Amino acid sequence: MKEFTPEYTSEITGVAPEKLIRAAEIYGKAPNAIVMFARGIEQQHKGADNVSAYTNMCLVTGKIGRPKSGVATFTGQGNGQGGREHGQKSDLLPGYRKLTNPKHVEEVCKVWGITPEEMPQPGVSAYEMFELMEQKTIRGLYLLCSNPAVSAPNQNFVREALKKLDFMVCSDIYLSESAEFADVVLPSVTWSEDEGTVTNLEGRIIKINKAQEPIGESKPDWLIEIELAERLGRGQYFRHLKTARDVADEFRLASKGGYADYYGATWEKIEKQDGVFWPCRSEEDPGTPHMFLDHKFYHADRKAKLCALPYRPPAEEPCEKYPLRLTTGRVVYHYLSGNQTRRIPFMRVMCPEPYVEVHPETAAKYNIQHEEIVRLYTRRGEAFYKVKIIEAIRKDTVFVPYHFGHEQSINLLTIPALDPMSRMPEFKACAAQIEKQPEGMSIR
Repeated sequence: MKEFTPEYTSEITGVAPEKLIRAAEIYGKAPNAIVMFARGIEQQHKGADNVSAYTNMCLVTGKIGRPKSGVATFTGQGNGQGGREHGQKSDLLPGYRKLTNPKHVEEVCKVWGITPEEMPQPGVSAYEMFELMEQKTIRGLYLLCSNPAVSAPNQNFVREALKKLDFMVCSDIYLSESAEFADVVLPSVTWSEDEGTVTNLEGRIIKINKAQEPIGESKPDWLIEIELAERLGRGQYFRHLKTARDVADEFRLASKGGYADYYGATWEKIEKQDGVFWPCRSEEDPGTPHMFLDHKFYHADRKAKLCALPYRPPAEEPCEKYPLRLTTGRVVYHYLSGNQTRRIPFMRVMCPEPYVEVHPETAAKYNIQHEEIVRLYTRRGEAFYKVKIIEAIRKDTVFVPYHFGHEQSINLLTIPALDPMSRMPEFKACAAQIEKQPEGMSIR
């Protein structure tokens, strides 16, 4: 901790020392406080360190293990939290179990009726899948309601990798930019045509009720997967799943005994209580609104762990050729890759196209006017955007929203540096340069 004086931290962050001290006093002296963050601190090649640093801060100030305090992340999707608990990552099993833990594998195998030898080994992260596609190690892809042809970093590479697949299936509600690469597109349903649960940032399991029947020949993803399993010769493991509730009840069994234990979260209890907090270990258990009240944590000695974390700069720092920092993110009018919101007239009117935010002093340095077109480029690609001059950005930084596809995708420029632990790409920082374009130029 010794080197992290307010002065040293100010040099790195650009935040005045007196503001850092004041923020520390407000947080440290507060009887209760919650640290909440979204993708900004996570989508870096040191994202796991950033989150661990916040956890350290909560631990050393006694703000974990009691009500109205703690750490929480705003997930980017409606069920981003619940998806992790269900085991959607390639090294996870239901209930936050690990594929690398033989005991965890054995527990889930009993529920699924398979042997540990039949369980797959841990896979790779989302971006690393494209590297394996490029190498032809992965030759087929089944893509469900995801749009990596917009959302993945280093788009020129990603799109070429998708072209190298022998066969690709995409399941979605609209024809996304990624679906354009697919050999077969399966029509999925929207949230209002299916039912199930989602889990929010506080660990509250919430029931989503079906509001209408599927349109046309569209089907929910769980049913599509069951029918696919039948055609692949594995139907015997899925024939007992006739409804969305059957799937949810099997997950309750599969998560039983895990860190994220949903076993007691029946649909009736969720409706009655207006949500159930996990872990909920039995049908009599009302759930756990506040975790770690006994100050016992998920380590062998039941103690919390502090992480010693040195400062690590972004993977790519500005230089003479690329003197600016490029960061990406969201705007209020669009959702994720924009596959849904870019089709809504009001949203298109409010934010019809991407733009690059530039500080007034930076704009003056490059002789750029508001709404003029610039070429923004990095070591990986280029794109053309209108300039939005705004004071609410650092002078050394430019920002572009990521909700747009094809040649307007900012991820043509982003870097594929991955966090060594989480494997999250560094969407939030890379070195860039802007170039004023001739007057009268239009964006193609």
